[in-house]
Amino acid sequence: MNNKKVLVTGGLGFIGSHTVVALQQEGFEVVIIDNLSNSSIDVLGGITQISGKTPEFENIDLREKSAVKDFFEKYPDIENVIHFAASKAVGESVINPLLYYENNLSTLVYLLHELNNREKANFIFSSSCTVYGQADELPITENAPVKQAESPYGNTKQIGEEIIRDTCKVNQALKAISLRYFNPIGAHHSGEIGELPIGTPQNLVPFITQTAIGKRSELSVYGDDYPTRDGTAIRDYIHVMDLAEAHVSALKRLLSENENQNYEVFNLGTGNGNTVLEVIKSFEKVSEKNLAYKIVGRREGDITAAYADTNKANDHLNWKAKRSLDEALDSAWKWQKLVEKKEEDQD
Repeated sequence: MNNKKVLVTGGLGFIGSHTVVALQQEGFEVVIIDNLSNSSIDVLGGITQISGKTPEFENIDLREKSAVKDFFEKYPDIENVIHFAASKAVGESVINPLLYYENNLSTLVYLLHELNNREKANFIFSSSCTVYGQADELPITENAPVKQAESPYGNTKQIGEEIIRDTCKVNQALKAISLRYFNPIGAHHSGEIGELPIGTPQNLVPFITQTAIGKRSELSVYGDDYPTRDGTAIRDYIHVMDLAEAHVSALKRLLSENENQNYEVFNLGTGNGNTVLEVIKSFEKVSEKNLAYKIVGRREGDITAAYADTNKANDHLNWKAKRSLDEALDSAWKWQKLVEKKEEDQD
């Protein structure tokens, strides 16, 4: 078996593409599955530009069980999987829950079915700090209770983790890690790849950069009456390349058989929280632009504050987030300007 070969599902998406780069730079051989429903084939060119290698690419919809089976027959030597492919907009999941349950859960089940047939397999799952809901204590540790989900999206992450845990319980040859992300932002420093939301951005930073470039008239800040230092909500914003490198560390942990049990969970964040207004001020500083924004009412389902206790990941994955908020926002702005330039060149 080829321990250096890794399947990355959703590998042309925001976090997936940066992880592909980090894997290739560490000498891993990557095969990407992506159905391009929320990504662009152009990202493949960006990955190649950065790493000097083009990963193999398969345009497959993981909701088709037979297509997943065919893929693993075509690649019998793949025993490492990093699974990003999922729908991830909280608001959309409330409006269209069945889409989320089908897309986020059936795909996971079909992948695990195939890995169950291998003599051994390593599986890394893209989870989320949404599993904690409004945490009782900050910073949030991995032992914090998993609360009833605020949205179908959050629920798919909770159920996904349960599915993996139950599968690992009965199959000791399958080893898995769930990585609970806090708030990924930024882009690769080259500007070749970054976050490219289709339609209206659901996340703060692309909304900031699109407002600054003139694509949006102004940014809405949801609520300034939270019990925080400036009244706006607090989140743990982690640079996407720090996050990508954590996946490489998690895979190395599984490959070196260092895990404590065959299913583990880690928080991935910086360990620090920033308010929405602090993010805006940081962006204004690095971009030297004034941002048009207005305070509006709180958004349903939003919580006051969430930031990670990262000790477990720091100790066991031999990993630590090292890039600053300013660096992350600077890279996001560089990416936005390059996207705009490409669009102008095409017109």
